Amino acid sequence: MRRGILSVVTVGLLVSCSAGGRTELLVSAAASLADGFAGLEAAFENENPDVDVVLNLGGSAALREQILAGAPAAVFAAANEAIMRDVASAGLLGEPAQVFATNRLAIAVPPGNVAGIGGLDDFARPELLLGLCASGVPCGDLARAALQQAGVVPAVDTNEPNVRALLTKVELGDLDAGIVYVTDVIARAGLVDEIPISDEVNPVARYPIAVLADSAEQDLASDFVAFVLSPKGQTILAEQGFGAP
Repeated sequence: MRRGILSVVTVGLLVSCSAGGRTELLVSAAASLADGFAGLEAAFENENPDVDVVLNLGGSAALREQILAGAPAAVFAAANEAIMRDVASAGLLGEPAQVFATNRLAIAVPPGNVAGIGGLDDFARPELLLGLCASGVPCGDLARAALQQAGVVPAVDTNEPNVRALLTKVELGDLDAGIVYVTDVIARAGLVDEIPISDEVNPVARYPIAVLADSAEQDLASDFVAFVLSPKGQTILAEQGFGAP
C-alpha cells in the first residue's frame, strides 16, 4: 500500500502535525475514492512539496462517527450527502460542503463470470454467493434502492462495512457477485468483470467534500478542496471513472 494511505485507522493515530518540515493534511475520504484521491494526493503534493496529504479511507458512515467522536481531520469527502449533513448539523464544518463528483453502481463478478450473472435479477437466486455493502453505508443503501426499483428481493450472504471490503471478496472468488461502484470495477480491471446496471434503476451517487471546522490547517484544507474542484482535479477523478458534479 502506497505511502500516505491509511485504511481503517484507529482514532489514536489520526494526528495532524509537521514532520520533516512538511505539514500533514489529514483527509478522511470514502473507500470508493481510494484510487481517485491517491491521484489527487500525488498531484497536490507535487504542486505543494511542503505538504504531506494523509488519506484516512473507510466507509463514509464509519468516518462520520470518527469525526463526530472528535477524531482530528482537515477535510471530509463522503459518498453520501446525508452523511455530510449529519456532520454539518453537529456544527463541525468550517465551510459549506460542495458536491465534487458523481458515481453509478455496477455488478462486480470474478473474472469469467462462472456463475453466469446477467443482472440484478440474479440477486434473488439463493444458490449463489452474493454480497452488498451494509445498510447505512452509501453503496449498500444505493444497491438496495436499485434492487427495490428492479423489483428484486435479494438473497444476500454478506453485508460488508465498505465497498472495497465487498470488492475484495469478489476478487478472491468468495462471492459470485457484489454491487459496487463503476469506479471500483475500473480500478480492479482484470481482477473483476463488470455486469452493467441499467440507468433506469441505477441511482446516482453524489460525493460532497468540506473543510472541517476544528482543523488547524484551515487555509491548506481549503486549498485542497479547491484543487479537487479545479479542472485539474476533475480530470484526475474523471480518469478513474467519476462523473462531473
